[in-house]
Amino acid sequence: MKRVSIITSYYPPETGAASNRIYHLAEGLKDQEIDVSIITPMPNYPHGKIFKGYRGKFKIRTNENGITINRLWVFASNSKNKLLRLWAMLSYSLSLSWFFIFNKLPEVVIIQSPPLLVSFTCLFLLKSKKRTVVLNVSDLWPLAGLELRAFKRGFAYSLLERIEAYNYKTADFIMGQSDEILSHIRVIQEKPAFLYRNYPDLELVTSSPIQDSERIKLVYAGLLGIAQGILKLCQEIDYSGIELHIYGQGAEKSEIETFISNNPELPIYYHGEIRRSELIKIIGTYDLALIPLLNRIYGSVPSKIFELGLLGLPVLYFGGGEGEKIVAEHGLGWTAEAGNYEVLNRVLRGITKADLSMEKRHEIRATAKEQFNFKSQLERLMERLNDLV
Repeated sequence: MKRVSIITSYYPPETGAASNRIYHLAEGLKDQEIDVSIITPMPNYPHGKIFKGYRGKFKIRTNENGITINRLWVFASNSKNKLLRLWAMLSYSLSLSWFFIFNKLPEVVIIQSPPLLVSFTCLFLLKSKKRTVVLNVSDLWPLAGLELRAFKRGFAYSLLERIEAYNYKTADFIMGQSDEILSHIRVIQEKPAFLYRNYPDLELVTSSPIQDSERIKLVYAGLLGIAQGILKLCQEIDYSGIELHIYGQGAEKSEIETFISNNPELPIYYHGEIRRSELIKIIGTYDLALIPLLNRIYGSVPSKIFELGLLGLPVLYFGGGEGEKIVAEHGLGWTAEAGNYEVLNRVLRGITKADLSMEKRHEIRATAKEQFNFKSQLERLMERLNDLV
């Protein structure tokens, strides 16, 4: 295997777990002396607007750190209007169709899913005996949408299930970010598969918590979306022994800012969005990191678990499912039943400053370095892919 193309809906300079996941995969493959190219829309996430410097363009090709980046036109929108969101996905599918006509793709193509419609377009147009098509599944749609109450069972849901089944059937190889994802896929279609966790490839930063308060400094850094439920968290959490610090952007940003403004007596601090490189340096100065999901989503394992573990920061996981098991099994911190704020507050009240010692951090980091090794996982993936080609 000498050349690989990765088709994704998210890539830097966009921020977030999806963008970071593909970036690390691309860089890792490049370090294995693979010629890597990326096909992605003009950057627009999470604001739903094309970033400055990319507007008014139909296609931009650049070489960034030895990786060829093909950025294609897309109708950008983060509107709650379902028709606008559908058109945003279809517009990227149209751009991809045009790109495939005029560009020859390599022997291995990795397609990120979701979005389902985008991955369906790619699989439908690229399926060939001369090409190995790999489907990289990070979330289970439409099931996750149902659990998030984004839509209900009906004709549209059944149609999406059929598209999902087609995607699994058509792909030559499946990469899944969790055991739950791979179990779900096996029920629908038996395929060669590989558990590819979202381990980050980062330089470890040593930092200590700032000891200027008896309160536990609790931090959340990530997307302020509906699935994370940060607004609900702000409303329900017991602040008697903690202060809450928030970093990020997303749909709930304005409502969170309004809540903070209307409740100045509460120790909640919103710091906006900062560069990931800066966040990695800062986040270790807090005592405890919060990883929440408003509802337990089958198949979802937040990548923050692995990143925070490698940084040695204890976590309080509030999302259930496979992520909860990983935190508990590896001693990365504490867990609370998803959606149960009474239990969350009880767990928080039971955590002391002594529980958050530097010794605890060193233990977490040592475990994470051994268990969440990006390079060894990538080497195993390379072996599997080379067997297919």
